[in-house]
Amino acid sequence: MRLLGLTAKAFLVMTLGMGSGALKAQAVADGAHAETLTLDQAIARAMTNEPTFAAAKAEQKALSLERSDARAALLPTATYHNESIYTKPNGVPASRIGQTTGAPAPAFIANNAVREYVSQGVFSETLGLGQVGAIRLADANAARAAAELEIARRGLVQTVVTLYYGVSAGGGKVDSAQQAVSEANHFVEITEKREAAREAAHADVLKAQLLQQQRQRELSDAQLAQDKARLELAVLLYPDPNTPFTLAPAAAPALLPARDSIEALARKNNPELRSALAALQVSEAQTYVSRAALLPELNVTAAYGIDATNFGVNGPDGIRNLGYSGSARLDIPVFDWLTTERKIKESKLREDAAKVALTAAQRRLVADLEESYAEAEAASKQMASLDATVVTARESLRLTELRYVDGESSVLEVVDAQSTLTSAENARIDGTTRYQLALAHLQTLTGTF
Repeated sequence: MRLLGLTAKAFLVMTLGMGSGALKAQAVADGAHAETLTLDQAIARAMTNEPTFAAAKAEQKALSLERSDARAALLPTATYHNESIYTKPNGVPASRIGQTTGAPAPAFIANNAVREYVSQGVFSETLGLGQVGAIRLADANAARAAAELEIARRGLVQTVVTLYYGVSAGGGKVDSAQQAVSEANHFVEITEKREAAREAAHADVLKAQLLQQQRQRELSDAQLAQDKARLELAVLLYPDPNTPFTLAPAAAPALLPARDSIEALARKNNPELRSALAALQVSEAQTYVSRAALLPELNVTAAYGIDATNFGVNGPDGIRNLGYSGSARLDIPVFDWLTTERKIKESKLREDAAKVALTAAQRRLVADLEESYAEAEAASKQMASLDATVVTARESLRLTELRYVDGESSVLEVVDAQSTLTSAENARIDGTTRYQLALAHLQTLTGTF
C-alpha cells in the first residue's frame, strides 16, 4: 500500500510538473507579445470601446448642436424662392395690371394669371418668448448631457479600476497559492523523511498529502479567478478578449488625502449634483416654454424679386417686374381647449419632482463621501497590521516546522501554521486592493481620477 501511495504521489508530482511547465512555456510565449498596461492606459482604451460611454458622448455632442440650432432660431432666415404656376384659362380677357392686353384670365380666382413666375429672396423673422424658452431648454439639456457624460466617464473609470486591481490581486493570490503549494510539497518531503527514519507515523504523511492536494486545488481556483478577471477587463479594452496583456508593476498606494480637501472637491465637482440641477433647469425651461404659448407671437416677412406673367426683369408694355413686399403677422392665442394650461401643469409637476431629485442627490453625495472616506480610512489603518500579520505568520510557520522536525510539535500544528500564513497573505492582498479601490472611489467622487 505504501509503495502504491508513493507511486501515485510520484505520478501526481510528475504530472503537475509537466502541466506547470507547459503553462509556464505558454505564459512566456504570450508574454513576449503582450502589451504592458498602466491603469491610465487601460482607462483610455476602455473609453474608446465601451458602448454606454460612447452613447453618452454622442448624446452630449448632439444636444450641443441642438443648442446651436435653438440660438440660430432667433436670427432671421433667408430663402431664395422660385416657382412657376400654370392655370387653365377661362376664356375671358384679363384686366389685371402686369398682364398682356387681351390675355386670358385664369380659371382659379386665387391665381394671378394663366402663367405666373416667382423668383424672390424671402427674409423672415419670428419674435416671441417661445424662441427664448427654446434656448433655455436647449442650454439645460446640453448641461444635463454634459453632466451625464461625466457620470458615465466616472462610472467607466470605476469599473476599469475595479477590474484592473482585481487582475492585480488575482496575480498576487496566484503567487501566494504557488508559494503555498511549494511549502506543502516541502512539508510532504519532511514527513516522508521522518517516516523513513521512524520518527513519525504514516498518518503524518497522509495529512501532509491531503494538505498538498488542497493547496493544489486552491492554486487552480486562484488561476481560474485571475483568468476570469483578465477576460472581464479585456472585454473593455480589446476587440478580441483573448488578446494577451500584462499589468505594469503596481506603485505604492498613495496616502489618504485630508477629509476637508476631499469634501471641498466633491461638492465643487460632482456630476450627479450637476445632472440633478440641470434636470431642474430643464423642467423650469419647459414650464417657461409652456407659458410662452399663452403670449402673442410676431412674424415679419420681407420679399424682393419678381412675381409676374413672364420670367424677366421687365414685363410686357414696359412694366418693370422687380419689386418688394413686406408683411407682419401677430398671432394672439385665444382658446385651445385649455391645452396650454394642462402643459403648464405637466411642466410644474416635473419641476417639483426635479427639486426632490436634487435634494436627494445632495443627501446621496454626503452619504457617499462619509462611507467612502470611512472605508478608505479603515483600510489604510489595517494595511500595516496586515503586513505585520504576514511576517508573524511566516515566522510562526518556520518555527513550527523546526519544532516538528525536532519532534516537538504535531503535524496538525504545521498544517494550521501553513493555513494561517496563506490566509494572512490573501488577507493582505485583499486589504491592499480594498484600500486602492476605496481611494480610487474617492478620487472618482472628486473628479481627480
